[in-house]
Amino acid sequence: QVQLSESGGGQAPVGGSLRLSCTASGYSRSGKCLAWIRQAPGKEREGVAIIVTTNGAIEYGDSVKGRFTISRDESTNTVYLQMNNLKTDDTAMYYCAARTIICSREFLGTPASFKFWGQGTQVTVSS
Repeated sequence: QVQLSESGGGQAPVGGSLRLSCTASGYSRSGKCLAWIRQAPGKEREGVAIIVTTNGAIEYGDSVKGRFTISRDESTNTVYLQMNNLKTDDTAMYYCAARTIICSREFLGTPASFKFWGQGTQVTVSS
């Protein structure tokens, strides 16, 4: 069973930065993908970034390309999301999610396909 725990959310000004962390326990033996997915009030869930841990492939959602960076520390099973040049549209609850069956970068587009989720961490960007 995979358990995910996020941290690092908070408030930031437009143009500021935040770094989210997600510790994944029980993931190393069977994990395939770790992703960051966000949901703003009244909006659908949106894939932000994904890392395929079996081959290191990475993909980003179009709205965050060039501003966000996903990375992983394999030794601690922690995945990070460095968010730079934040915009008000980045305000959302950010979730760490994992798949333990077949996975590829394309799964970023189907958030509902992720079986394991963290509790989420709120990111609020204000002008």
